[in-house]
Amino acid sequence: MIAVIDYGAGNLQSVVKALHYINCECIVTNKKEEILGCDAALLPGVGSFGDSMDSMNKTGAADAVCEFIKTGKPFLGICLGLQLLFDGSEESPDAKGLGLLKGSITRIPNHEETLKIPHMGWNSLDIRKKDGLFKGIDGNPYVYFVHSYFLRADDQGIVSSQTNYGTIIDASVQYENIFATQFHPEKSGTVGLKILNNFAEMTKR
Repeated sequence: MIAVIDYGAGNLQSVVKALHYINCECIVTNKKEEILGCDAALLPGVGSFGDSMDSMNKTGAADAVCEFIKTGKPFLGICLGLQLLFDGSEESPDAKGLGLLKGSITRIPNHEETLKIPHMGWNSLDIRKKDGLFKGIDGNPYVYFVHSYFLRADDQGIVSSQTNYGTIIDASVQYENIFATQFHPEKSGTVGLKILNNFAEMTKR
């Protein structure tokens, strides 16, 4: 069972629909005891960093995420759910993130005003870790992004894939039991479903 963490920010239904499509049981919840009782947890995210962290703190989801990760069970953050794992974001300078990983979250540079921001669309990945989420995925698959801010991880050793959109973007990370993607696997077709299935398979080990 995967807990899809509902902290009152963003549409969860596309994630739930994708999990059901791959025959993965999930529960949408913000209750700590239910989250901790699941085999894995998934933190989606849509919206601003500051508003989402405010919701996370008010609902208790912030504490639940930190406690869940301590259990060693698989955890997946998606889009803003990746960014919230870090100390903060240029988007909301006064908001403190979860601080579980180290890196900078800054606005995608557009010095010559040739890029569309937010970045919305399909980009290919340079996969750096062939295990974890990307087990059985070859080449440079295309996945779907929707974001204006991007990660540059302090420790490049945790970066599992990158893409290029005006700059090098750390598109996903993998550290111990923490996995996170800047892109939306639930909106990334067959490749995205494979990524979600790889995550689901981790609960069976």
